[in-house]
Amino acid sequence: MSRTRCRGSVALVVLGLLLLAFGIVLLLLVPTIIHQQVEKNVQINPASGFAFEMWRDLPIPFYMSFYIFEVLNPQEILAGEKPNITQRGPYVYRENKQKTNISFHDNYTVSFLEYRDFHFVPEMSAGSEEDYLVVPNILVLSVSIMMEHLPLPIRWILSGAFVTFNEEPFMNRTVRDIMWGYDDPLLDFLNTIVPGLIPFKGKFGLFADFNNSNTGLFTVFTGVDDIRRVQMMDSWNGLTEVTYWQSEQCNMLNGTAGQMWPPFMKPHTDLEFYSPDACRSMTLAYQGSSDFRGIPTFRFTAPETLFANGTVYPPNEGFCPCVASGVQNVSACRFNAPVFMSLPHFYMADPVFGQSVNGLEPSESEHSMFIDLHPLTGIPMNVSIKFQVNLYVKAVHGISQTGKINPVILPFLWFEERGFIEGEVFDTYYTTLVLIPIILEYLQYIFIGLGVLLVVIALGLFITNKRESPDTQEEATSNGLPGNSETSLLHPGSTSPDDRTLNTS
Repeated sequence: MSRTRCRGSVALVVLGLLLLAFGIVLLLLVPTIIHQQVEKNVQINPASGFAFEMWRDLPIPFYMSFYIFEVLNPQEILAGEKPNITQRGPYVYRENKQKTNISFHDNYTVSFLEYRDFHFVPEMSAGSEEDYLVVPNILVLSVSIMMEHLPLPIRWILSGAFVTFNEEPFMNRTVRDIMWGYDDPLLDFLNTIVPGLIPFKGKFGLFADFNNSNTGLFTVFTGVDDIRRVQMMDSWNGLTEVTYWQSEQCNMLNGTAGQMWPPFMKPHTDLEFYSPDACRSMTLAYQGSSDFRGIPTFRFTAPETLFANGTVYPPNEGFCPCVASGVQNVSACRFNAPVFMSLPHFYMADPVFGQSVNGLEPSESEHSMFIDLHPLTGIPMNVSIKFQVNLYVKAVHGISQTGKINPVILPFLWFEERGFIEGEVFDTYYTTLVLIPIILEYLQYIFIGLGVLLVVIALGLFITNKRESPDTQEEATSNGLPGNSETSLLHPGSTSPDDRTLNTS
């Protein structure tokens, strides 16, 4: 019986040690395996299959929501009163993105053009593309300021042209016209008297050059030689820096193209990307850890320094000439038109901007921008990028159409570009990034726990068996079973040698 228990204890010890060893191996190898798989899948490499197709075709749905500010008192503005505006929308468009002209280079970089097109989504919109809205006439108000310093006779000619072409400082047009363009013979006339003033012909719209267009030739690192550089910018349109701004730092191409970032991100790091639409690199600040539908993420948001002026934040001095903080002059990359960029409703901007118009209600929940990034892979899970386009307007001497407009940065519209992982793509990511690592993590501790438990049980059985051995021996002796006494050597009924001797006598 004791031998059977002993063999069982040995078997439990062996099994426990095997499970313990397997758990420790998993504990040591799982992080390495995950690290290697992440490196393999985030590289820009046709050999990576599914991951490369994801990067090339972006199956994640993106939606562009436009909110247009309708002007409620155009005549009063011309008389010098404060503008009253109201937000209309959203007018939502499905944004499709696809990379083309993909070329790999010997220095571990890849170049591509990314085309985008927009399709109106009525069921997600609060209005129709045929809605009529009263908005500033960009051609009249912007061109007036752009020609403010030309000789007075030229300004008179321009004012006469506005009359001839029935152009007013405020116009009542459909959302479709405002966004994607309308035919305007004034364009050809303006390019005749001032060649190259406005790079449009025939049709003018705020986003006329966005639809069915690309964002320029990006060249980024593939990460094949160094995973820390994957997705990082090498050049844009062949340039290693832009020339719009007044300092080398502001002209730098920092970060990525804004779609993915290098993996293995640590907390409290910044997120940088280059935005062709804003003509500059931008930096989002780490806000904290979060999760998107169970997938762990880091949230990055726009800091107050994003559009701060050079006085408040000296590194932004190169973006000047500046106004009060929170609004950036982007005329340098918008054909010198008086266009300014900010967050929606002048969120986080100097209060002077909000006080100059009626109808704005800045809110962190509605108007802040963020990117929720999976830190292990550098892949965004949930994105909301928001910007506001503003127009600087004022009265210009010699151009009667501008009336007595007081100088003001007038909000024109703001937009949100939103995208998040869903459907089969989300299921794939959730299984790969959450379920499998969790299962492996639990398994390694389960194996270690079972191994320790079995070893402890085996030791307990061994100790118990040792304690029972002396008691068993005593019991055997008291029952006349084989022991150490001499009588135990004789059979029942046998006589001793001495007895046999006496009987013979």
